[in-house]
Amino acid sequence: MGVMALDELRDLLIRHARPDLGTPIEDVVIFKAERPRPPAPTTYGKVLAVVAQGTKRFALGDRLYEYGAGQYLVASVDLPVTAHFARADAERPGLGVGLTLHPEAIAEVLLQAAPGALPELGDDAPPGLAVSTAPAELLDAVIRLLRLLDRPSDIAVLAPLVKREILWRLITGEQGAIVRQFGLPGSSLSHVARAVRWIRDHYAQPFGVEDVARLAGMSVSAFHRNFQAATAMSPIQFQKQIRLQQARLQLAAAPGDVAGVSRRVGYSSPSQFSREYRRQFGVPPSQDARRLTPARDRDGSAGISA
Repeated sequence: MGVMALDELRDLLIRHARPDLGTPIEDVVIFKAERPRPPAPTTYGKVLAVVAQGTKRFALGDRLYEYGAGQYLVASVDLPVTAHFARADAERPGLGVGLTLHPEAIAEVLLQAAPGALPELGDDAPPGLAVSTAPAELLDAVIRLLRLLDRPSDIAVLAPLVKREILWRLITGEQGAIVRQFGLPGSSLSHVARAVRWIRDHYAQPFGVEDVARLAGMSVSAFHRNFQAATAMSPIQFQKQIRLQQARLQLAAAPGDVAGVSRRVGYSSPSQFSREYRRQFGVPPSQDARRLTPARDRDGSAGISA
């Protein structure tokens, strides 16, 4: 079942992969990489991702993760990571499928579970991101969801049913605690997610941890403990990661405005910005900006390309 399932999953992904990643099934994307790329900052938010071919690596805080063919990742909080396909080429491209997870859909499935069917959850937040080997039942459901791409008229009726099955496989699987806490409004992970959203929306502003803990509905000590468990970072480290990611995006559009970008993302000290940027991305911001901008764009003859 495992080898045959992965073969079919690869075939489906190759056949339906598009440059924009999208598919006709809502919340489903297909990613394909035909060569290894340098690690790039991105956000893993509320998603199930299954790799069918290749190896994907990513860093979250000081934690390093890797997952490959037949493994899946669950992320339940919007997390700033540095990620890349480490093994991929034109002959064997990196292939995977992603499904956005919605708390309300998970809560609906949980409400239909029989009393006592699921183990008790602990009080503390689990990690907001984890990797596991996909069981046969989960792979089978993902494949059946993708088969609908060959029968577009079936998507509206059958895709919601298969998505519910996928959620149930996640809820009852190895990372079920993450998915269940994500779907429960009063859980520790949901409280952390509220704080994460606030920091992401206000990353350029200084904040007191006490104020964000109050916003999350937690004591300061519980907030620190649960935030670290879910994100692998302190709230201040998390804010710094968001600031640096945003700075890199802005520098790609305005490579000559390092000082302005530094101010806009919340740094009052240009030297601190340059030091932290270099530590994060390996080169100073001005040098990275030149690297991010195509040569023909620097002489004014072309625009920024994705």
